[in-house]
Amino acid sequence: MKFFIDTANVEEIKSAVAMGVLDGVTTNPSLAAKETAPYRELLTEICKIVPGPVSAEVLATEYDGMIKEATDLAGIADNIVVKIPTILEGLRAIKSLSGEGIKTNATLVFSPSQALLVAKAGATFVSPFIGRLDDISQNGMELINQIVTIYSNYLFDTEVLVASVRHPIHVVEAAMIGADVITMPYAVISKLIKHPQTDIGLAKFLEDYKKAGKS
Repeated sequence: MKFFIDTANVEEIKSAVAMGVLDGVTTNPSLAAKETAPYRELLTEICKIVPGPVSAEVLATEYDGMIKEATDLAGIADNIVVKIPTILEGLRAIKSLSGEGIKTNATLVFSPSQALLVAKAGATFVSPFIGRLDDISQNGMELINQIVTIYSNYLFDTEVLVASVRHPIHVVEAAMIGADVITMPYAVISKLIKHPQTDIGLAKFLEDYKKAGKS
């Protein structure tokens, strides 16, 4: 499974890269709004830090605007992936952009039927938002299971990118189902390595070594 970080904060990205497990980055207008640098400038810097896919989202909601913005974003760096909202106009845009060789990430996916459509249109990634489904008492991980099954049935090339991740359990469940990618905040990435028994065991080892007069 590929690990992406969901942020526009350069320092968080650098820290995640230093862990040695980061494969890519996802951003969106909400994340970019938290930063002081202009979005295009941020993306340029991020693409230099991370050689893997960097998702950047269009703001337009109609076809012509999406195509114009997507073409501009794709010109920033070779590893830019353009996030397109999963609406009718977005579906058209994904089809056109994929035909031009521009990689796309179909975002804000909440149903298996949406995932099926964007795969047929040629999306590079599909981003189902599991945490937001959990928030309204729906099983977000069941959606991942459905999408993985459908894509496997028909051998779609679109990669399943699990988004709106809230905690490490989401990561483990997505990996067990067989999702291709998961994107998560820095806080979740940091929690993956933590376990109280590891801390207790390490402290005990060091204490025993010290008692034995080895240090």
